Amino acid sequence: MELDRIVLRGVRARGRHGVYDVEREQGQEFVVDVALRLPLRAAAASDDVADTVHYGELADEIAAIVGGEPVSLIETLAERIAAAVLRDERVATVEVTVHKPSAPIAPAFDDVAVTIVRERMP
Repeated sequence: MELDRIVLRGVRARGRHGVYDVEREQGQEFVVDVALRLPLRAAAASDDVADTVHYGELADEIAAIVGGEPVSLIETLAERIAAAVLRDERVATVEVTVHKPSAPIAPAFDDVAVTIVRERMP
């Protein structure tokens, strides 16, 4: 089966994730990138959004997960996002990167991110 890609980068949402109380109380911005592998030939042929993953709806779902129930680790947050994406049976593989650019780290840094890759299990 041919697998194509849909990539959505830079979905920003405020969440209350982290191991420290201040992170849970004040919250902070998280940035999420996702790359989906799925066949897109049918969508290209039909030119119908119903035959593909609607990336606007996907962005809304990611933002809702980030803004939802807090977790301690961005690894857990990435796993939740991956599981939500894989609920669409057309998606064979998803790569999720969760960036935490305001992580409470003393030295100056540009970004902290976790990337996971999950495949649909047969």
